[in-house]
Amino acid sequence: MPADRAHRDRRRRRLIKRLAWLVTAATFVFLAWGFVWEPGRLVERDYSIALKRWPAQCDGLRADVVADIHTGSPRNGVDKLDRVVRQLSASDSDVVIMAGDYVILKVLLGKYVPPEVVAAHLKPLLTHKRVYAVLGNHDWWKNGRRVRRALQSVGVTVLENQATEITLGQCRLWLVGVGDLWEGHPDIRHAFAGVDDDAPVIAITHNPDLFPRMPARASLVIAGHTHGGQVNLLPGQPSVRFGHYIAGPIFDQGRQLFVTPGIGTSILPFRFRVPPEISRLTLRSKGPPASAQ
Repeated sequence: MPADRAHRDRRRRRLIKRLAWLVTAATFVFLAWGFVWEPGRLVERDYSIALKRWPAQCDGLRADVVADIHTGSPRNGVDKLDRVVRQLSASDSDVVIMAGDYVILKVLLGKYVPPEVVAAHLKPLLTHKRVYAVLGNHDWWKNGRRVRRALQSVGVTVLENQATEITLGQCRLWLVGVGDLWEGHPDIRHAFAGVDDDAPVIAITHNPDLFPRMPARASLVIAGHTHGGQVNLLPGQPSVRFGHYIAGPIFDQGRQLFVTPGIGTSILPFRFRVPPEISRLTLRSKGPPASAQ
């Protein structure tokens, strides 16, 4: 008996040791993935979104969406911004929409990059695309007027509680920018007051939690802010979590929202199974409500 007990004890110790090594290895992989590998990635993901009140002449309109650039967060310096600009410039999109947070207030191991530097690295994009933007909470925390001036100085059209009419090919539409929910003093009524005909409307704001207050006049609302949650431990990508809109196309109460997972990080420089993303939207006037490809 004592020999059998000693054998079982040895087997138990070996099992515990192996489990400890597995846990250690898994933890190392998880941390390396989240802190080193994934924040340095950049993916392009295609979405086909069918919209109500979307005219046939606008069917197939292509829009590239980025948000939360947060230049200066770890693995996300101006070299990464240059990659974003190159890929956006080479895209077949009709327009580029930026949904706020170009600078960072603070992030562990990060470095603040002034908005003038961010704008200078965005400037080459303006030779290829029309770019429309709103500001986010980090932009306002680091002087929103300064961020706006920097973006406008290189040709970005910044829409803060205002609308602009644009024509892309045969498609005439309105872009309506609404101020950030936390810091931008959103004024939805004032923003939509400039829309004076029945052309389709795309609304842009930073924080998607403003979506329920948007009028049905908007065929699509585009937002960022969430970073897609930054961490996703379960299969699939959640669109709504704890009552908040997280990522991707969301069809809610007959209206359409799209939340891009963004490029950078804030507070904690960690992404796990939520890679930095350029979201490539194709807007359709018919078909299923929304799908990611």
